[in-house]
Amino acid sequence: MVYKLTGPALISTSIKLPASKSISNRALIIHALSKGSNVLSNLSDCDDTKVMIRALRDMPEIIDVHASGTAMRFLTAYLSLVPGTHIITGTERMKHRPIKVLVDTLRALGANIEYNGEEGFPPLRITGRNGNEWNRAIELPGNVSSQYISALLMIGPYLKEGLNIKLLGDIVSKPYINLTLDLMNQFGGKADWVGETLLTVKPQPYKDIPFTIESDWSAASYWYEMIALSRSADSEIKLKGLFKNSSQGDSEVAWIFNQLGVQTEFSDDEVIIKKGGTKPLRFEYNFINQPDLAQTFAVTCAMMDIPFNFNGLQSLKIKETDRLTALVTELKKLGISAVQDLESVITWKGDHIKPSETPINTYEDHRMAMAFAPAGLIMKDVQINNPEVISKSYPHYWEDLKQAGFNIEENE
Repeated sequence: MVYKLTGPALISTSIKLPASKSISNRALIIHALSKGSNVLSNLSDCDDTKVMIRALRDMPEIIDVHASGTAMRFLTAYLSLVPGTHIITGTERMKHRPIKVLVDTLRALGANIEYNGEEGFPPLRITGRNGNEWNRAIELPGNVSSQYISALLMIGPYLKEGLNIKLLGDIVSKPYINLTLDLMNQFGGKADWVGETLLTVKPQPYKDIPFTIESDWSAASYWYEMIALSRSADSEIKLKGLFKNSSQGDSEVAWIFNQLGVQTEFSDDEVIIKKGGTKPLRFEYNFINQPDLAQTFAVTCAMMDIPFNFNGLQSLKIKETDRLTALVTELKKLGISAVQDLESVITWKGDHIKPSETPINTYEDHRMAMAFAPAGLIMKDVQINNPEVISKSYPHYWEDLKQAGFNIEENE
C-alpha cells in the first residue's frame, strides 16, 4: 500500500500521544520479575509492547518477537533467569541484528544460552538458571546498545549478590540507561551509578506497585516537526500526557526544536507547541543520546532548507534498518543530496537535486514513515510506501494526521 499526503496550511489540534514503549517494555519486565498482581496502566498499544505482553503472559516454548529489538534484548536476559527452556526468534531482519555482546555477557555472568542458527545472531535457545548461581561483576563496552545494558540491569536485583557493570570507553544513549535505573528504583529496586562508569544493582527484589505509563516523547517529535514545517505562524498543537521532568531521554526534543523556532509551554499533564524564534543558518547536533530523533531532524532541516551536520549516529546502522543509508537514499527523493560520512555522521551542505515522484521507502522501519510524512506540509503529494509499519510504535499515527488536517489518499 502507498499513502499520498498533503498537509494543511494551518494546524490547530489536540493529540493524545501513545504511551511510551520504552517505559512500557521496561515496566513489563520489572513487573514480571516482581510477580506482581497490580495492573500496569496506560500500556502502549504498539507492536513491540504487544509482543512483550504475549511473551510474558503465555511463555510459549518458541517466542517470536517479530521486529522488536527491545523485546529480543530484554527477554533474552529475562529468560536466562526464569525456569524453563525457550527459543526466542524474530523476523529475517531480526535474525541479522547482532546480539553476541549481550549473549557473551550473560554467559559470563552464568546464563545458559545457545545459538539456534548463525553464531552471534538470533534465534537463541535459552535455559533459565537460578540467580543464586550467577556471578556478580562484568565489564562491557560503553558504546554498545543501551538496551543490552538495560536488559542486564533489570535482572540484577534477582542475582544472589546483585550486579556490577563496569562500562569501558565512551558511553552512548546514557539517558536510556538512566530511564531504566529510574524505573527500577520506582519499583523498589536499588540501582545507581558509582562515578562515571560503574553501575551497581543491589540484590533487593522489586515491589508490586500500581504504575501508569506516561506518553511517548519520541512520538511527540513528529508533532514538533509539523509545527516547524507549518506554513502558518498561528499553528498550535496540544500534546497530552507529557511531563516536563520526564526520565525519557527523547524529552530533549523540546530543547532541540527550540533552536529551530518551536516553543514549548508546559502544564501539569500536557505541552503546547507553537512557532516562535528564528531559524538558524546551519544546524549541528550530536545525537549520541537521542539516536531515535535523527530521522525527524534530518527531514525537518531538509524541508526548512537548513544545512546540517549530525553525528553520534553509529547505533543507527543496526536498527530496524540501516537508518543512515536509508536516510541518505530517501532524502534524495525530496531533492536533498545529503551524504553519509564514516559510520556515524550525516551531512547536508544545502545542495539540491531534482526531486523524485517515487514513493518514500520505509524499510520496515516505523520512524522512516513517521519522520518523512510531515514533509507533506512543504511538498505536495508526498508518498509513503508500506505505511502500516507505524504500528510498531504509534498505531494511530495516520488517524491523528487526518485529525490535524492532512489529506491522505490510499493507493494499492
